[in-house]
Amino acid sequence: MSWTFLILAGLFEIGWPIGLKMAQEDSTRWLGVAIAVLFMGMSGWLLWMAQKHIPIGTAYAVWTGIGAAGTFFVGVWVYGDPTSLARYLGVALIVAGVVTLKLAH
Repeated sequence: MSWTFLILAGLFEIGWPIGLKMAQEDSTRWLGVAIAVLFMGMSGWLLWMAQKHIPIGTAYAVWTGIGAAGTFFVGVWVYGDPTSLARYLGVALIVAGVVTLKLAH
């Protein structure tokens, strides 16, 4: 169950930067702030639950890795953020590091 909490925490970690991005527009400012605060709280609570049975270093790396990679892809797909081979390689290295932490007990 801890890994489920951790994966969900990482997915919620993607939500708060999206909320902050939404808050840049006057028409969605308060909705964006509310989404960011809600997702921050949920992400933190789920990470706390996951850390009951997953080492803190592994949990934190997976949490931030999911958040960083997920936010990168949302930025590219939804907001038209710039892409390059080097940026994709950077995300692949983040994912590889997270996988390595998981596999190296």
